Amino acid sequence: MADKAGNPLRRALWLDALDRQLRPHLPPALANRCRLANVDGEHLVFLVESPVWHAKVRLAENQLLDSARSIGLKATRVTVKTATAPAPSPVRNDQRSTHAVTAATHKGLRDALACLADVKGTRS
Repeated sequence: MADKAGNPLRRALWLDALDRQLRPHLPPALANRCRLANVDGEHLVFLVESPVWHAKVRLAENQLLDSARSIGLKATRVTVKTATAPAPSPVRNDQRSTHAVTAATHKGLRDALACLADVKGTRS
């Protein structure tokens, strides 16, 4: 990204791709608890969901830098930011996943449809 301002969408996709490349190289405990939020030259910024994970990422700073270098980044510094809510990640949250519906829910929907059909039939 030659221009820091660049195309914001392209930059977001680039950061997301870097995050997905970096994630397998992270310690297992951190892989699901931190997200690469920014790369500014040699400076990596990670986002975590609580102060506990902030401390753990800080302790693993050298390992994070080594992992970043292994995928081609020239990282020399890490900053960790704590967010009040976890950053959404396509890796962790697939919005298209289906949720199981219980038998009770199916029965309730069938009963509701039957009631609607009865009301419609009495109006005719």
